[in-house]
Amino acid sequence: MKKVLSIVLAAVMLLTLFCACAKTEAPAAEEPAAETPAETPAEEPAAEEPAAEEPAEEPAAELSGTVSTNGSTSMEKIIGALAEQFMADNSGVTVTYDPTGSGTGIEAVSAESCDIGLSSRALKDTETGLTGTIVALDGIAIIVNAENPVKDLTVEQIAAIFTGEITNWSELGGEDLEIACIGREAGSGTRDGFESITGTADACVLSQELTSTGAVIEAVKNSPNAIGYASLASAAGQDGINILTVGGVECTESTVQDGTYEIQRPFVLVTKDGVALSEAAQAFFDFATSADAADLIRAAGAVPVA
Repeated sequence: MKKVLSIVLAAVMLLTLFCACAKTEAPAAEEPAAETPAETPAEEPAAEEPAAEEPAEEPAAELSGTVSTNGSTSMEKIIGALAEQFMADNSGVTVTYDPTGSGTGIEAVSAESCDIGLSSRALKDTETGLTGTIVALDGIAIIVNAENPVKDLTVEQIAAIFTGEITNWSELGGEDLEIACIGREAGSGTRDGFESITGTADACVLSQELTSTGAVIEAVKNSPNAIGYASLASAAGQDGINILTVGGVECTESTVQDGTYEIQRPFVLVTKDGVALSEAAQAFFDFATSADAADLIRAAGAVPVA
C-alpha cells in the first residue's frame, strides 16, 4: 500500500514539474511594432513682407521774389529775352531791368541797390570787390545812314573820323558832306569798348553825345551825314541804317566769335563779392549763364559763350 502511495505521489510531482516547465518555455508574446512617426511636413517659407514704399519726394518749393538788374542799355534785348523766358518758367518771380548804363549798373551792384549789375565792358582794375561773369560777346557795329554810299572802313579810318582828323565823307569816297559823329555818354560800356579798341579814349569829337544805344541809332537814321556806333544786338535788322564792314570783315555772330571782327566787347553780369544772391536771383544768374540760354542770346543778336 505504501508502495502504491509513493508511486502516486511521484507521479503528482512529475506532473507539477512538467506544467511549471511548460509555462517557463512558452514564447513571450511579440510586442506590437512601434508605429513609424509620420514625417513632419516641411515648413513653408514665410511669405515675404512687401517692401516698404519709399516716401515720395516732395516737390521743390516754387521760386518767388524779385530779381533786380541795372546797367548797360546795350544789353536790353538780351536781358529782356532771358527775363521773359525765366519768368515764364517761374511764375512767382519778377525780373526787373533798369537801363542806366554800364557805369551806373556797376555802381548800383557795388552799393547793393540791385542784385545783378549789367556791363557791356570788362571791369576796370579800380572796380574792386566785384566779380564779372561774361554772359555773351557783342560786336560794336559801326553804323551810317542808309543813304551813305560808304560801305567799308578800317579801324584807323574810324579813329581818324572820331578824333576829327577826317571831317568830310568825300575823303572816304562818299558825298561832299561834313561828318557828324554820334556817340555815347561818359560811363557807357559801348563808348568805353569803342574807344579802347580804336584808341580814341578822351579824344573823340562828337556832334551828339547820347545816353542810350537806341538814341544813337535814331540819330544816325535821321542824319544823312552821321556815323555812330551801336551794339550789334541792337543794330542788326534796323531799317534806315547800314552796318559797315571793318577792314573788309562783316559784324556778325561768327566773326565776333572767332575774333576776326575787331571792334567787339563782352556783355557782363556783375555781382558783389561776399554778398550771396537771393534764391531767385541765383537761379536767374545760373540760367543766364547756362547752355539753355544760348538760343535766346543768339536770337537777341549777341554771341553766346556757354
